[in-house]
Amino acid sequence: MEMRVCYLLRRFDKRAMSGFSFEIKAREGAARTGVVSTPRGMVRTPAFMPVGTQGSVKGLYSSQLRECGVDMILANTYHLVLRPGAGQLAAMGGLHRFMKWPHPVLTDSGGYQVMSLAKLRKLDEEGVTFHSHIDGACHRLTPESAVEAQCLFGSDIIMVLDECTPFPASRQEAALSMRRSMVWAGQSRRYFDSAPHRQEGQALFGIVQGGVYDSLRAESVERLTATGFDGYAIGGLAVGEGQEIMLQVLDGVCPLLTEKAPRYLMGVGTPDDIVQAVWRGIDMFDCVMPTRAGRHGQAFTGEGRINLRNACYADDMRPLDESSSCPAARDYSRAYLHHLMKSGELLGAMVLSWNNVAFYQKLMADIRAAIAESRFKRFVESGAGRLFSAKVSGG
Repeated sequence: MEMRVCYLLRRFDKRAMSGFSFEIKAREGAARTGVVSTPRGMVRTPAFMPVGTQGSVKGLYSSQLRECGVDMILANTYHLVLRPGAGQLAAMGGLHRFMKWPHPVLTDSGGYQVMSLAKLRKLDEEGVTFHSHIDGACHRLTPESAVEAQCLFGSDIIMVLDECTPFPASRQEAALSMRRSMVWAGQSRRYFDSAPHRQEGQALFGIVQGGVYDSLRAESVERLTATGFDGYAIGGLAVGEGQEIMLQVLDGVCPLLTEKAPRYLMGVGTPDDIVQAVWRGIDMFDCVMPTRAGRHGQAFTGEGRINLRNACYADDMRPLDESSSCPAARDYSRAYLHHLMKSGELLGAMVLSWNNVAFYQKLMADIRAAIAESRFKRFVESGAGRLFSAKVSGG
């Protein structure tokens, strides 16, 4: 298998069209719109990445994602290392070929699982040992092995291994966590620079940590900037602190980050979270919300967020969203979708997830256009994002 892996990696290198770059096309205040260029295509920013944790965005075909306007998706290192495995993925042509998505992919490092699977892992200064939630088998992730796995996947953007600091955390706890992550970031950078399986055009992003403490966040930015990365993510938010605190952290961090690299807010979020974060200078987002909401019967529409499980839609023959151009919104009535959800039919979750991913992509397109036309401040002040983030209607 090792010879097969090496052969495929040489093929990847020859196929790569160009390196990684980021260009800002227009600005309004701190908000900016631009393009991230990767060997597998361009990502228009601000960008929202649907989450395909295990190499699949739940309920959608890859072709549907592209038709919705998706430029890049996110997958997860921890889950893909468990199955099918990094070497196996490389031997089968890499993650892109495996999931029939020839466009850009960002892979998280497994740092979020350090927090979310706390009962199944043991953390130390060199890395983290997990007991698989599938079969209990022991797996080890270190800064080096996390980067190596992502290189083998063929990821276009690779995230350093970090510890996602939970909320709440004391200042001392946040400091210890952040400084461990900064050591790991340096180890990740050094390994990436000479990684044997690194492919042309792959980029490495550092992750800012420090909890809700401005001085710790500033220290994290300083240390990451001194090391140097292709992009900078902000982690440890959307973990229970609420929007007000999240935005306060962004107000402190974003001005410290270089203008020349993309900024990625991990795991966020609602439409209003996204609008507010873009206003503060964020370029990239990911969140499970569009597909998770769809699986629970919720749809993002021009009227706001609605719950198709509710009885008021049982006889509603209107399309899901007459203002949308997505077939999921135009071709199915609310009554039919209510029936599917109440009946437990898979098609209901699939259609609503499709609608929601399309809605998020339309939101990002509207944001990019508003920045390019110098009217994004009015977009923010209109409170449009709050309409879609409000309590679900139809109760």
